[in-house]
Amino acid sequence: MRESYRDKRNKQARIEEEQKQYDERRQTERRKYDRRNDERRMADRRVKNRRDAERGELDRRIGERRSESDRRFVERRGLEDRRQNNEDEILYDDMIVGRNAVLEVLKSGKDINKIFVERGERHGSINEIIAKAKEARIVLVEVDKAKLDTMAENHQGVIAIVPPFNYCEIEDILEIAKNKKEDPFILILDGIEDPHNMGSIIRTAETAGVHGIIIPKRRNVAVNSTVVKVSTGATAYVKVARVNNINDTIRKLKDAGLWIIGTDSEAETLYYHQDLKGPLAIIIGSEGFGMSKLVKENTDLLIKIPMRGKITSLNASVSAGIVLYEAVKQRNF
Repeated sequence: MRESYRDKRNKQARIEEEQKQYDERRQTERRKYDRRNDERRMADRRVKNRRDAERGELDRRIGERRSESDRRFVERRGLEDRRQNNEDEILYDDMIVGRNAVLEVLKSGKDINKIFVERGERHGSINEIIAKAKEARIVLVEVDKAKLDTMAENHQGVIAIVPPFNYCEIEDILEIAKNKKEDPFILILDGIEDPHNMGSIIRTAETAGVHGIIIPKRRNVAVNSTVVKVSTGATAYVKVARVNNINDTIRKLKDAGLWIIGTDSEAETLYYHQDLKGPLAIIIGSEGFGMSKLVKENTDLLIKIPMRGKITSLNASVSAGIVLYEAVKQRNF
């Protein structure tokens, strides 16, 4: 029996509907499959990234250990090479530079490890330095000028290698005054950061008969090669104490019977109107800011240097010289 046209159309429609459902199921399965693959790939990527990160961290740590090991090796090798090449100046903590400074250290009898002198023709005080060094049996090394240039500037053909500067205690300064049967005469520096100022102040203090200088460990230049050179060797004769806290030191000096006098531009008393005799400690503040607030509060008296010009401040070393020599005048040393 022949199918009618409508039956054929219905059959065709069913086939197409079944095909459509089949395709949709296939697409759904395909999407699920793709999604599972994407999730699997993402999980694999996370694992890989984590492993890469762990491997990178491990490599970094290994690299750091290798770098540290290499650095230490280079330092050890460099130190050995310097020793082999007689680079003795690097093995010591300080240098004295310049003819006057080296000559004064020789005269003072301070320890000197070695003296480098420029090779070639010599004139003037360098011959005296060589003679005194030989007399004291100090090792002399002749080197080219280029070698000295690498060690320091303005060396004047001579550099002495010395142990670190030997700071003293406050009691040592007071003992010096006691042994001389003099009233203690002490200079306190609060925040001097320029080594040239520091050297000039030490030089002036030595000529003024100051028994010792006190400096803080922080915010103040230490006694280095520049300070020694500018002082022209005065550091060999002046005791310098380096303290943790200036204010504690001031209280200690007060207990020992000293008057503490600070220099301040806003003070009412002129320095030459103030009695500067007897046990005394004079404070000189920093180049730019003067004494710190707490140090100023702990002083017994404040004095000032009159200013007649348009410039309202003096160099710290000049201020120290003016006040110290007023004290010298009054004390009749």
